[in-house]
Amino acid sequence: MGVWRWRRNPLRRPTDLFEAWVAFAALVCVLVVAPAVGWVAGLQVDGTLQQAAHEQRQERHLVPAVVLRPAPESAAAVGASASASADTSAQRTAPHRTRIVASWTAPDGSSHEGTVPAAEEPPRPGERFRVWTDVRGRLVGQPLDPSAAMFHAGMAGMAAAICVATLVETVRRLVVRRLTHRRYIRLDRAWAAAGPDWGRAGAGS
Repeated sequence: MGVWRWRRNPLRRPTDLFEAWVAFAALVCVLVVAPAVGWVAGLQVDGTLQQAAHEQRQERHLVPAVVLRPAPESAAAVGASASASADTSAQRTAPHRTRIVASWTAPDGSSHEGTVPAAEEPPRPGERFRVWTDVRGRLVGQPLDPSAAMFHAGMAGMAAAICVATLVETVRRLVVRRLTHRRYIRLDRAWAAAGPDWGRAGAGS
């Protein structure tokens, strides 16, 4: 909108031509600059996340673990369970996962024992499952998947492009609003000068 003000017209004002250039610049920014910014941002985020995923795959290991026994519930956990059971709606939306005491051997050969969420329900002593640990056997989260990193990078690039396009459109609207305000001021001044003589004989109006 506003590009049509490029048309030659005896009534075209300088502000009309300026508004047309502003609209053209905004269109170029939305169609060219915003996607370019989104592409660059996506590449940057993807590079960072892929590097993090590679480092995590090098530092984290999936090792076998053995169920020893169910984890004893503390008094605080029992009290929390009793409070949660009073709220039936919360009980339906927040499933409880059993925690167990398990043992595993770290990649460096050291033995470890700790409390982890049960891989299956109900857990039985002696059952085997696998956990993610670092080289020293400390429990860690699953490493970032490369496809998930790419997805997050794409979303970040799209968000950057949308932000740039929104900023450009906001600036364009502010400029047009300022131009419209200036037009009204000039119109008021012209009417104030011509108004008293409007319609009078010999006034040239």
